[in-house]
Amino acid sequence: MRNIYPYLEKQKEDMYAYLEEIVTKESPSHDKELVDELGKWLAKTFEKLTGGTTTTIPEATYGDHIRGEWGSGESQILILGHFDTVWPKGTIKTMPFKMENGKAAGPGAFDMKGGIIQGLFALKALKELDIPMNKKVVFFFDSDEEIGNPSSRELIEKEAEKSDVVFVLEPGMSEKGSLKTSRKGVGIFNVEATGVPAHAGIDPDKGVSAIQELALQTLDIEAMNDFDTGTTFNVGKVTGGTGSNVIPEKASAEVDLRAKTQAAFDRAIETMLGLKPKLEGAALHVTGGANRAPLERTDQVVSLFTTAKQLAKTYIGMELTEQETGGGSDGNLTAPLAPTLDGLGAVGDGAHANHEHLILSEMPKRSALLAMLLAMYGGE
Repeated sequence: MRNIYPYLEKQKEDMYAYLEEIVTKESPSHDKELVDELGKWLAKTFEKLTGGTTTTIPEATYGDHIRGEWGSGESQILILGHFDTVWPKGTIKTMPFKMENGKAAGPGAFDMKGGIIQGLFALKALKELDIPMNKKVVFFFDSDEEIGNPSSRELIEKEAEKSDVVFVLEPGMSEKGSLKTSRKGVGIFNVEATGVPAHAGIDPDKGVSAIQELALQTLDIEAMNDFDTGTTFNVGKVTGGTGSNVIPEKASAEVDLRAKTQAAFDRAIETMLGLKPKLEGAALHVTGGANRAPLERTDQVVSLFTTAKQLAKTYIGMELTEQETGGGSDGNLTAPLAPTLDGLGAVGDGAHANHEHLILSEMPKRSALLAMLLAMYGGE
């Protein structure tokens, strides 16, 4: 264990060079051509740095996924990293990659290309230092996390079912780099109200407003927010009506649900799907449900974090902290299936924001931490 961090510290300039290369290769989620170009680069780079093998999993609509395999053994450890970003094509021209003042900035540098590079070098360290392992490591690179895993969800879940433990290379929380030991579940709903159309000037009393029905529902939904328990609802998008002189027949809203525990998540979903119309003559149709289950702070997750904290302190001299977040990730998909530790990627700030950046000096440290966790759980 003691030689892992010193080795990776000596590798940091190479890490920075690969970071620049991966960030410069843009990969917006809906641009299959660009995402596939980066996927090919990842497959080639994985094999070059780790000596492992890769399989490309083709997708017709979204980017192809890359499955890397390293080592051998009947059981496996799963590493997850998505290589799509929220940034549209051309962002690299207006927000170019740069390294200054100890930070690296660029579209996707923090979320989460820096974490991918750290993961690749963690496996490189295990290979070069000949660290004994009796479990294989599967490094799954998915291309569609930022848009809800429409094509990778089942693939990730199948890998999680076969895994003893899962490490997610999403960035840590802010510049503190806290690991994420709790993530809220995410629910997405569409609430559609149907009223009775009528002329707003001639027959206003004969109509039933779908917009009024939806407004009443919005007030009730927002009133269900419970910030103490962390169960929250947000009516985020509303559409409806055809003109100011028409009592609207149709209106709809998109609703976001977040909850910390599976029990609270299930109750909130039941409540949303059970909404009833308020106005006589109006109808209500609610669709949707769970998008990602909660990543709960279970005893297994606590044990993973405790091990990581001890490794970080003993071998890197780093005080590791933990935090919960309302955001979702690939870790939400694996949490019900295998013990999952999230936030092991880059340390920095500004995910999805113009000031997105990572702290360069943290890259070898976090890469070493992952390598040590792999050695710890893969050498049993």
